[in-house]
Amino acid sequence: MTTIIIGKSKDNSYRQLICSGHAGYPGKKGLFKKKDSFDLVCASVSVLIINTINALEELAKEDFKCISNEEDGFIRCDFENPLQERSVFLLDAMVYGLQNIQKEYGEKYLQVKFEEV
Repeated sequence: MTTIIIGKSKDNSYRQLICSGHAGYPGKKGLFKKKDSFDLVCASVSVLIINTINALEELAKEDFKCISNEEDGFIRCDFENPLQERSVFLLDAMVYGLQNIQKEYGEKYLQVKFEEV
């Protein structure tokens, strides 16, 4: 299962994003690779998370710390400074997409959680 933790401050500002684990959604064998199965949920979550992080860095020019481990499916971003309005919109859009994936495929594969940090 993939777990996403969205850390927000008391004033509801984004402070942290943590993604961990692999969804484990059963895919069809041979869809894209001959021997491996394709995990649609994991791929969808990865695209949303990585695209948002790249957009925050390249388009919005935000300064934040990010670490990752691709093998473990782990990404952690810490937003130490207040984010610009457009960056908040990017993160809101990411959360919206993640919550829709969770509704569509179930909490067995994806859980989106909010924590106060």
